[in-house]
Amino acid sequence: MDATYTFDSNSEADTDLAGRRLADALLPGLTVALDGQLGSGKTCLVRSVCRGLGADASRVNSPTFVLMQTYADGRLPVFHFDTYRLGGVDEFLAIGAEEYLLDPDIVCFVEWAERVEPVLPADRLTIAIEQTGETSRRFVFRASGDHSATVLRRLRLAE
Repeated sequence: MDATYTFDSNSEADTDLAGRRLADALLPGLTVALDGQLGSGKTCLVRSVCRGLGADASRVNSPTFVLMQTYADGRLPVFHFDTYRLGGVDEFLAIGAEEYLLDPDIVCFVEWAERVEPVLPADRLTIAIEQTGETSRRFVFRASGDHSATVLRRLRLAE
């Protein structure tokens, strides 16, 4: 099985569709690593996922200054980390991130995941976001284990 899935977005509405499809495919206990340039749409995707899960998406914003936001009013509780301002893995662990990453009942989204990659679960869904134009993006979803592969298969079925 191919462990990747690519979604091309030409608008914010397309990105919203990708997020809603991902929300439908998500299973508890998954970590989603988000990698992409500043302004590539990482937080926008999380907002769409939360909307798809039935959470109040108006509360979703980049947790750059608070490091973590929690959205627990949808089908699955979402813990949303932003590691952009962290000095490294030790600071990430100091905020208790490992406890959340190992929780089998929640979903964790980690923005700037490459900065803390050594402590992320081996089985995770990584989404690389590439800006392909002013309003277009390419989302490449990559599974790295059985749990994330199940979510990836479910995502493909949503097409």
